[in-house]
Amino acid sequence: MAYYPHPIIAREGWPFLGGSVALALLVTYGGGSLAWSLPFWLVALFVLQFFRDPPREVPGNDKSVLSPADGRIVVIEPAHDPWLNRESLKISVFMNVFNVHSNRSPIDGEVIKRWYHPGKFVNADLDKASTENERNALQLRTADGLEITCVQVAGLIARRILCYAEPGDKLVRGQRYGFIRFGSRVDLYLPKDVRVNVGVGEKVRATSTILAELP
Repeated sequence: MAYYPHPIIAREGWPFLGGSVALALLVTYGGGSLAWSLPFWLVALFVLQFFRDPPREVPGNDKSVLSPADGRIVVIEPAHDPWLNRESLKISVFMNVFNVHSNRSPIDGEVIKRWYHPGKFVNADLDKASTENERNALQLRTADGLEITCVQVAGLIARRILCYAEPGDKLVRGQRYGFIRFGSRVDLYLPKDVRVNVGVGEKVRATSTILAELP
């Protein structure tokens, strides 16, 4: 996978942004009043903020597990990793429609395997979303042989999970590898003996926040 730099506005958003701005211009210059055109400009502004994709400084070292998404921590608990079939520590980040939805690699590592599972679109804030919703999972392995699973989960409004990483790709911490449109969550399944740096309810930022430290 070629490294994709941060373009400020995510490439996935250009068709939506272009369409919403074109519609707002059409209403504005088509003889409509300001009252008629204002809602269309508000929609265009919402699309612009949703698809923002700002660059981030990469903190920590190769033991640091960075947040793969902007949002709020909704789960930190021991859990069974259904992809690697082992016991793990699960950390889940919920993204609402006002968060940046670009997903970044949490660690330096190689993509060993990728799974896609179709499913429902229940509220991603609910824990059952991890097992019932549409999701895309990556198995990542560090140079030391430690493995984690990073799972993109669709939400109530999200209807499209985009993942550009494939088995054999090597990702670096903070590298952009995917995008989820319009509200969702990301689940991380980590080794049980990681040191966690965040708490439930805490707001985190993709790349900028160190969620945990690998042993």
